[in-house]
Amino acid sequence: MRREFYSSTISKFLLEDTDKILGILSGNSDFADLQSQKDSWFREIQILRNSLSEFDGGIFFEYSIPRMGRRIDVVLIIDNVLFVLEFKIGQSQYLQSDIDQVWDYALDLKNFHETSHGVFIAPILIATDAKNSHTKISITSHNDILIVPLRINEFKLGSVIQEVLKFAQGDAIDSMSWSNGRYSPTPTIIEAAISLFRNHTVENISRSDASAKNLLVTSKCISQIIDEARAKSEKAICFVTGVPGAGKTLIGLDIATKHMDKEKKQTSVYLSGNGPLVAILREALTRDKVKRQKELGEPARKGEVFSSVKTFIQNVHHFRDECLVDDKPPFDHVAIFDEAQRAWNQVQTANFMKRKKKRPNFALSEPEFLISCLDRHKDWSVIVCLVGGGQEINVGEAGISEWVNSINRSFPNWHVYVSNKLTDSEYDAGKSLDLLSNRKSVDYLDELHLSVSMRSFRAENVSHLVKSLLDRDVSEARNNLESINDKYPIVVTRDLGKAKNWLKEKARGSERYGVVVSSQAQRLKPYAIDVKSPMNPVHWFLNEKDDVRSSYYLEHVATEFHVQGLELDWACVAWDGDFRYSGDGWKTYEFRGNKWQKIKKEERKMFLKNAYRVLLTRARQGMIIVVPEGDCEDPTRAPDYYDSTYRYLLDIGFNTI
Repeated sequence: MRREFYSSTISKFLLEDTDKILGILSGNSDFADLQSQKDSWFREIQILRNSLSEFDGGIFFEYSIPRMGRRIDVVLIIDNVLFVLEFKIGQSQYLQSDIDQVWDYALDLKNFHETSHGVFIAPILIATDAKNSHTKISITSHNDILIVPLRINEFKLGSVIQEVLKFAQGDAIDSMSWSNGRYSPTPTIIEAAISLFRNHTVENISRSDASAKNLLVTSKCISQIIDEARAKSEKAICFVTGVPGAGKTLIGLDIATKHMDKEKKQTSVYLSGNGPLVAILREALTRDKVKRQKELGEPARKGEVFSSVKTFIQNVHHFRDECLVDDKPPFDHVAIFDEAQRAWNQVQTANFMKRKKKRPNFALSEPEFLISCLDRHKDWSVIVCLVGGGQEINVGEAGISEWVNSINRSFPNWHVYVSNKLTDSEYDAGKSLDLLSNRKSVDYLDELHLSVSMRSFRAENVSHLVKSLLDRDVSEARNNLESINDKYPIVVTRDLGKAKNWLKEKARGSERYGVVVSSQAQRLKPYAIDVKSPMNPVHWFLNEKDDVRSSYYLEHVATEFHVQGLELDWACVAWDGDFRYSGDGWKTYEFRGNKWQKIKKEERKMFLKNAYRVLLTRARQGMIIVVPEGDCEDPTRAPDYYDSTYRYLLDIGFNTI
């Protein structure tokens, strides 16, 4: 697959007719056919011709970055350096957003382009009319031979290239081999949703290494189940399991976008009870579509775009409530329930129906009612349950066993497809699975389990480390930590200020960072962390660095309820006295009135443990854990509440700062 609009050797480019180059660029372009774009290309060509007469190598115009849905203006390969050039024609200032843009391009190649991993990369921002240039060459602290972006005007390009070549070390890069390198991105769920909504496939935006192949296999397996159900006029439910960050939500969005043909009655809907996730994905898709249409010269009203996005991604509770008032079959034949284990049990559902819906005798659990809604179709329907292990974090969540019990109890004609890992204890399906043995239509499929974490492209064993840490398996935790140490930094500190500085030093470009805490962490107020303070997760996850409401400002914190199903590049996990290590098990507390009180119910103990599991598995590239020192003069923050946890983390082997 050709990723660029135009490529050549530098020597041939210097001799080629400008109109011919412009014709090739225009012919291959997917941009709007605007004169301003052609004028920009013309200026870029002239600047490059004036700057590259002493060099040879490869040149690539408009090189595609699929994960970001954008293109690098120009990539140059000269000797042992890969230059990433971003032109700002007619601009006299170096805007932070533009610096981040060229950073992001360079990082994307470094992290996800196979033949760029080990090469020296020099990002350069060219504001053509700037008076001053910033040409000091410095390597970042990440030890990945990527320099801090240089900022120059149009007259400095040739001399800066010369200086970088003198500074760089390493073998010469072959342009042809480089251009044939595989691109294996690992997008955030927000980036993935945007790409899928643009009609890309999961194959375009996922890694292609052998260990991650099951993402594609799982998607194909579910599509086959849907096709067979439609062809045979059958009803089917399938349970997909996966480790934290394995891509369950990505699979759900992929299936939903693949089956959106209204004329063929193949419509599908992605449903989640995770309110912040739904709100963030909807807003991200809306912003992206409005922005793209403006770039194409087709201004769109945000409200109209948002309405179309709402049909694709819905809150499961709104879907449920609509089915309550309308007893006809839902419009969609395929429903994907993300985090299906978090659906309500019968008691919680009946409680809600009595209080909010004036239905005092409601006798169904949420899973049973939701299945009954799809069962209204006279021909066919498919339910896809995406199941996370150890993810229940709230009262009344039924776990996956209630879905299995509901199918067994009330829907004998449905075909059941079960992940072969649903029997594992962390999915808590329990004895309900034994009942499936009496059904005539049950298939256990290896393809329905996602075993590789896609969240951290640097280290797939992070989820294993967190599991062993929370299970107090020190030996296993040490082994897991050793396996990720060189790829995924995790450090511990007792100083929140140091932690914030660590995040800022580690993050490059627009890499997102933020502070996450347990919703029970009520005694972090002395550190300006207030879990009860209102925060908008849409602003926190989507807004830019100059917005005080964004995660970047490190003023608002997010809890497990805000971040479940989402991710940051770098995370600070602030650990309070609600979850304390001891030799005979974790001690769980909640803060009531003016003191900590023990949590005694096993269910609520599990919720708190799972909350920390969620918090400790949010970061894609690395994290810092803050365990405060406490205060001898404050009985609610006694050092004993924190010291044992801190010593436990040190015993595992985490480095400290």
